[in-house]
Order: sequence, then structure tokens, then C-alpha cells
Amino acid sequence: MGIRDRLSRLLAEAPAAAEAIEYDRNWWTWGQVQRTARSVGDALDALGLPAGARVGVVLENRPEHVAVVAAVIASGRCLVMLSPLQPAARLAADIARCTPPVVVSGAEVLAREGVLDAVTAQGAALELDTDGSLRPVGGTAPTWAPTRPGIAVEMLTSGTTGPPKRVHLRIGQLDQALVSGGQTRKDDRLLSESASLVATPLVHIGGLWRALACLATGRRMLLMPRFAVEPWVSAVERHRLRAASLVPAAIRAVLDARVPKERLTTLQVVTSGTAPCPPELADAFSGTYGIPVLMTYGATEFAGAVAGWTLPLHEHWWQRKAGSAGRAFAGVELRVTGEDGTELPPGRTGHLEVRTEQSTHGGRTWMKTSDLARIDADRFVWIEGRADDAIIRGGFKVQPETVKRVLETHPAVREAAVAGLPDQRLGEVPVAAVELEPGQPAPDAAELAALCRTRLTPYEVPVHIVVLDHLPRTPSSKVSRVELLDLVRARLAEHTEVSAPEGVTAVSSKEVDR
Repeated sequence: MGIRDRLSRLLAEAPAAAEAIEYDRNWWTWGQVQRTARSVGDALDALGLPAGARVGVVLENRPEHVAVVAAVIASGRCLVMLSPLQPAARLAADIARCTPPVVVSGAEVLAREGVLDAVTAQGAALELDTDGSLRPVGGTAPTWAPTRPGIAVEMLTSGTTGPPKRVHLRIGQLDQALVSGGQTRKDDRLLSESASLVATPLVHIGGLWRALACLATGRRMLLMPRFAVEPWVSAVERHRLRAASLVPAAIRAVLDARVPKERLTTLQVVTSGTAPCPPELADAFSGTYGIPVLMTYGATEFAGAVAGWTLPLHEHWWQRKAGSAGRAFAGVELRVTGEDGTELPPGRTGHLEVRTEQSTHGGRTWMKTSDLARIDADRFVWIEGRADDAIIRGGFKVQPETVKRVLETHPAVREAAVAGLPDQRLGEVPVAAVELEPGQPAPDAAELAALCRTRLTPYEVPVHIVVLDHLPRTPSSKVSRVELLDLVRARLAEHTEVSAPEGVTAVSSKEVDR
């Protein structure tokens, strides 16, 4: 049964008293979800929006918003993601740019400067209350608007390298992503007594996929407004969860909090996606809690993960393949190609290509990703960096991942990030920021530059290095290179630069606010 049919059945048949979504330790029942979904369906019908019509939703991590997602997808309409995590001006501009005929949003977001005006300038605004009730608050839906037949979601990318883009996800992609991830029921039961945590933003693919996985399997959803260590640990403890998901930054947060091992004894596995998880971090978590960390690899364009580790793979291969992104999931083919498009032999690095029904191009076409990778003789895929991240410095190509790995060899560096800063003479130059390991003596930037010169070619050495307590991150916990560049520019404008040998300029750690 596909996700659209599954949602339709849940909204029609799930027992009204059954627990559906826990939020702030209170349960939303299926009866509440169904009432909200009916209100959404009635409102969209009254506006004359047919199947395939686009419905903008400013999607927050709240139970009533999950009900809206279920209602829109079940009705065959297209869910247009709008992020409440953006500043008001950017959200208003996004609404004006994507022109949805109707927008559903919570009252607080609609009250932000310029947002309601942006909605009503081209369509109708529906205000969603925290109790799930819905009311019109202005504007009129156009009598005719473009539809997106077959498109279930206009999904936002995470925006780590620039403004978020929109990816059109077909309903078949969502179905295949859930199948590949093992998130479908093997029997005809509607609901399960088990529960799953959703702690990442629903407006990004990781959060949406986990929410749909709960609905597809009938599991109770434990919805958090955002990740925080104590509420996450409490949910694991109270519901005796056997599996949970943590992005790498959250894994570090749990370790830093020194959560007692006995509070996580029910966990048998932690999955990790969204950003690459260093094998040292995975081993630190496994060594502390005895819980294996299974990495996954995917992208918004694939509606979720297309490769990763399983428990059997971890048991047999981890010692030899630590650092790999795992193997292709069922229904997914992977290959690596050279610049001329020719498939490369095992062990050679090139462009990673994917063929799967999860692709926006369908299951017959190879889709080139922006990642550089190699696939070894045992079919494990190793991500080596991103092709579109390459920094061209005066004609020389610099891979940020190469520089990042060198910086992270310093014992005081927990994580590094590298980006290209526009330069009038050279086109671009590499700059870096590092996040410090708590308890370690802080290096100054000149020391880090010296380390780079011992391991890198001269053109790969960052020209500016900023030492920080915390790297700037997107709401999905990825490092934001946009903010990294803004931070470097601000430091250069506000502080005196410290000269380093061989022309390298470094911003001293002493100049960073503690």
C-alpha cells in the first residue's frame, strides 16, 4: 500500500481514541488528527482547489501540522513546503516567489512582519490553531492556478551552500524511499504499539521522512519541537525505544552531556544521516554506550537515504570499512563515473551516480549527484567530497573535504568547515573555521595554518582561519557555509589580521568572542 492510500485509510479508519502523536508529554489522539485533517480538506474544497493543486504549508514541528501534511498528501494535492525557520523577510520573499494559491500557517508566523501580506497578495491565508482548528484570515484563492499532478511535495533543500532550492518529489519517490528504508507494514494492521522519535525539522527531508515512516508503519510519533538532549533521552527512557536517530551534532551533544549509560540501555541502534558522521565520533558513541551507529547517505532529491549501514553489515564489516557510507539499499544502484561519463573501476574516485525509483528522474535514468565518491570491490561507497564545492583558486582546484580532514587531525579541533571566499585576483580562496574540542588548549589560527602547510599543497592552505567554540549551523544541524563566509568577512572587517608565514592570513582565536 502506497503512502497516499495509507494516509487515506488512517484518516478514515484509525480508532479515534488511539494515541497518535506525543508532543510536550501530551498525546494527540487519532480522533484529533482526523478532525484537523477533515477541516483542512473541507477548507481546500471550499476554495475550489482540485487534486494536484499546490498547498503552501509553513510547517512547524507540531501535531496539528502533521495532520495537515497527512490531509494534503492523502487528497492528492501538492504540499509546498515553507520554512518557519527563516527570518520574516526571507519567508515573505519565498511565498511571493513560489506563489501558492493558499497557505496554511500558525498564527505566530502569520503575524510576522510582511508574511500575511505576501500570502494574501496572491492567494488565501488559513490560520491553523494549536488545537487543530482552521480559519480564513484574508485573501482569495485564484480561480485558476497551475497544478502539479503526480507531485506530492515541493521540498526545500537544507540550504547549507546558499538559498534553499525546491525539489519536486513524486508520490512514487516517497513510496520507494519508505520501502528502501524498511518503513512499510508487513501485515494489514493500521496501528502499532511501538513508537519513534522525530526530532529534526519536518520542513527538511530528514524530518518529513521520519514522520511519514511513522504513519506508514502505524507507529506512535514522539514529536519534538527541536532536538535537545534531556527531552530526547527522556523519550528514549520513557518509551523504552530500541532504535533512534541522531545527526552527528546531536551525537556529540549526547556525549558532551555525559548522559548515564543506564538511561539508554534499551537502545539497540542509532542511525545517523543529514551530514557525514566521522567514524571516530561513531566509535566514541559506541564505546561509551555499546550502541552501534549506522550511517546513511541520501539527499532531498532522493526523498531520503539511498545507501547506508545495517546491523549485519556493521557486525561483519565495520572494523574494515569504518568511514564508509555503507552499501546501496534495496532498489538502488550506484556507480562512479569520470569526467567523460564512463563508469570507473572499483576504487577509483569520480562522480557518484544513482539509479532508483527514488530519483526525481525515475527508476530508469542514472542521476549524477554533486558528490565525489569511490566504490570498493566489496560494494561499499566512500564519499570523498562534493564536486560542486570545489574551490578554484587561480586555476588550481581545492577540495574542501581535503582541507577539512587535515584541520581535524589537530587534537584540539572537534570539527572543521571550509568554503570558498570570492577574491578579486584569484577568483576564490579557501577559508576555514574550526570548532574546538572542550577541555583542550585552544590553538591559535597561525598554528592551524602551519599544520595545513605540512600536509597540503600551498594553494590548498586556507588564507583565513577562524577558531570558534561552535560552528554556525542550519536548523538541520549541518554546517552553514553561507554563515561561515559571513563570519569570516565580519572578522576581517572588524579585527586586525594576524600575519602568518607564506602569505597566509589567520584570524586569531583571541579575537573570537568566548
